[in-house]
Amino acid sequence: MNLQNILSEIEKVDPEVYGRMDSRRRAMKEFASISGKIALASIPFAFSAMFNKAYGQVTPSVTAVLNYALTLEYLEAEFYTNIVGSPGYLTASAAAQGALRKIRDDENKHVAFLKTVLGANAVAKPTFDFTAGKGTGAGPFAGYLDVYAVQLAMAQTFEDTGVRAYKGQAVNVMSDRTVLTAALNIHSVEARHASHIRQMRRALDAAIPADQKPLKPWITLKNSGITYSPAADAAIQKSYNKEEMTTQAGVNIIGLGGSFQTDKAASEGFDEPLTMEEVLSIVDPFIV
Repeated sequence: MNLQNILSEIEKVDPEVYGRMDSRRRAMKEFASISGKIALASIPFAFSAMFNKAYGQVTPSVTAVLNYALTLEYLEAEFYTNIVGSPGYLTASAAAQGALRKIRDDENKHVAFLKTVLGANAVAKPTFDFTAGKGTGAGPFAGYLDVYAVQLAMAQTFEDTGVRAYKGQAVNVMSDRTVLTAALNIHSVEARHASHIRQMRRALDAAIPADQKPLKPWITLKNSGITYSPAADAAIQKSYNKEEMTTQAGVNIIGLGGSFQTDKAASEGFDEPLTMEEVLSIVDPFIV
């Protein structure tokens, strides 16, 4: 059995085969280790097991990922559309109102773009309940939706979630470079939105925990920088869990190269992705 020839043939079909197995060198080393430990007749079964490990995980199709992104953009576009012109919005400064209109327009453009790309495969826009009450209107944000400070806090949470959501799906659209580029373009705009909303909340200085003032344009540990009520805070917190990580690619970055001297600084230097399942659990209470 010429493993080198087999791998070469597979590589012609899937140029990324070694990426799935960490590297060509590691794959060859593992094959060599297998052949030295088991009988020749068992090698095909071990060989099969390795490829099942590499290819066995079912990943969402590009279409599924785009519809997932479209659902998030529907949510954000609807949220900002509802905010603009609301009583809370009307208490904001002219500059803040202009920023919210700009973000609303961006989100609606993202929706239009994704629907155009998906064509007939695009999912329909859900019905949303921004109290997070699943259509009852009695979720943890009930009674807050016309308060400008709460509108900004919810906007920050949705934007931060969107940034982490796009990052979490990049690997699933890498097979289509055009889609990957478009997704990264939207991802960067969502990050700019998130930073600007945080700056707007800092200027307002409302509902920010005392130990997290002044609010920064980036995430520290897993702190949301938001406090309203136990139920609302618990719903918000799901968007920030795991941001406290201080290990990247297996390397503890605290103190690395003389930088990141504290866990706070280390966590601020890297953003963590969210899985599709985690994001869907965050937004599900808002979808009727």
